[in-house]
Amino acid sequence: MPKLIRLYIVNVAIGFAIAAAFVGMLLYFNIANLWHLVTHSDKGLLAVIILWFANGIVFAGVQFAIAVMRMKDDDDDEPRGGNRAPVVRVDMSRPVPVSAPAKAPRRR
Repeated sequence: MPKLIRLYIVNVAIGFAIAAAFVGMLLYFNIANLWHLVTHSDKGLLAVIILWFANGIVFAGVQFAIAVMRMKDDDDDEPRGGNRAPVVRVDMSRPVPVSAPAKAPRRR
């Protein structure tokens, strides 16, 4: 399996695990009386699954983005020189007029 695919699968699994912990804490601490709503409804289990899945998508995306941004690229460590041209400073306090002729097509 390619390394990028394995990286994606592992980070998505971590994101869904974090989402499960998050939904568990929402239910445990009874945020917005969620535990009562889930336990006293016939569709409570479906609501918990949808809540976990929706949060899992978000947390998986964030987890994968963090993993990609933390990847190190060794090519950027050495200096490359760059352009040795002097910096030209422009005085922006005095606007300089520029002529820009506008020609419209003739109507017949």
